[in-house]
Amino acid sequence: MTTTETGPPGADKVDKLDSAVLKVAGVVVLGAVMAILDTTVVNVALQALALEFQTSFDTIQWVVTGYMLALATVIPVTGWACDRFGTKRLYMLAIVLFLVGSMVAGMAWNVESLIAFRIIQGLGGGMLMPAGMTIMTKAAGPQRVGRVMAVLGVPMLLGPIGGPILGGWLVDAVSWRWIFYINVPIGVVALLLAWRLLPRDESRPTERFDFPGMLMLSPGLALLIFGVSKIPAAGGVSSLEVWLPALAGLVLIAGFLVRATRIPNPLVDLKLFKNRTFTIAMVTTSLFMIAFMGAMLVLPTYFVLVRGESALRAGLLLAPQGIGAMLTMPIGGRLADKVGAGKIVLPGLALILAGTAVFTQVGADTPYPLLLGGLFVMGLGMGFTMMPISAAALQTLTQRSVARASSAMNILQQTAGAVGSAIISIILASLLAGKFGVPTSQGQLAASALLMNPQTHGMAAEAAGDAFATTFLWALVFAVCCVVPALFLPKRPPKPVEEEPELETAAS
Repeated sequence: MTTTETGPPGADKVDKLDSAVLKVAGVVVLGAVMAILDTTVVNVALQALALEFQTSFDTIQWVVTGYMLALATVIPVTGWACDRFGTKRLYMLAIVLFLVGSMVAGMAWNVESLIAFRIIQGLGGGMLMPAGMTIMTKAAGPQRVGRVMAVLGVPMLLGPIGGPILGGWLVDAVSWRWIFYINVPIGVVALLLAWRLLPRDESRPTERFDFPGMLMLSPGLALLIFGVSKIPAAGGVSSLEVWLPALAGLVLIAGFLVRATRIPNPLVDLKLFKNRTFTIAMVTTSLFMIAFMGAMLVLPTYFVLVRGESALRAGLLLAPQGIGAMLTMPIGGRLADKVGAGKIVLPGLALILAGTAVFTQVGADTPYPLLLGGLFVMGLGMGFTMMPISAAALQTLTQRSVARASSAMNILQQTAGAVGSAIISIILASLLAGKFGVPTSQGQLAASALLMNPQTHGMAAEAAGDAFATTFLWALVFAVCCVVPALFLPKRPPKPVEEEPELETAAS
């Protein structure tokens, strides 16, 4: 009997994920689960947090916005720090930061302390995913990267489903503090396993990191968003507490942009935007994140505040969206490589628009099958949109540009998500205050008080439902704006890009 060779000796062994790689993958997935769950678990607790600290929605949303801005801050630092200090050390430091942030967030005594501690948590969470991906890539080697990325994709798919459910159960059954304390045992196990199982690597010389750029961009964005968020409470843009922080933020951002054109290794490489496809993809993904993250912030609050659902039931009601995304995300990524991102993103956006349109008509008694159907359709559209846009941004770049482009893309996505969360929460806070004839800072509290009173519940639910419907209409407007740049995304499979000294300008 003869044996037919299908490859070089040992090829199957090399291609297979051995136990050493699987152990590394297990450690990284544990950290990824912790970080991804925390980005979704808090949303269902926002109503409980607003009542706990007696504050408005436009203030409590900084629990989410501050976390996302912290993520955006450390993303560009991670690649440099992996080389400078070694990936194992950095990964363990990220877990420690996340653990400390989680513990002190659970002990927060007012809304200001909670926001500050969430920023610490975000600094650790922002390093976990990119550092973990670097560790897995090194452990598996280039020939098995696809397989290990598929392993890492599991928590990314399950997070949008499990996060709201877990958060809702903890808020209802225990306390809102346990949405943060739950990270402690997971983090301790992840830290011990990282110390025992991750391979040790040595630091190596690196390029100088743009710390001045980071100290200009991150505070600049935070000050700008903070100033804008004060508009409803201040009654306009003429108030000192609005225009002063907003102006300071704009000055810092402008200074960053000027500096980035004059130094060799800026935090965000602006030369990347000479690439037409990259620029179109970045505009598309930014508008998408503004619309999508804003809508995701207020959806659980609608179920809790207007429909009187518990936090757990609100989390369960959000599950159809995660299921829809889980079904289409793998398909969308594969199809984008075969037929071009534009042909996948546009149908995906059409599904998101259709699903969001359902919520522009919500009221106090909108049928649940209609709402769940809208969420499922939104999830289907999400799976066809997020990955293909990211792929389009990177496919026309040279290999030496991809790392810098990936970092720039992640910064923009997290920043746009923070902006979207802030804008939509400001709109909702203003609408609730207007409906109940109270200052912006008291709108959500007034709605909650009237909704809990049986004599005023019906009228209050109808008024609050109208406020949410108008808020979702604004989210729909942002999503419609996303369609315009998406029309110019590539509608053909990407061609191999030749390495050139300078970044080429690629047409779709």
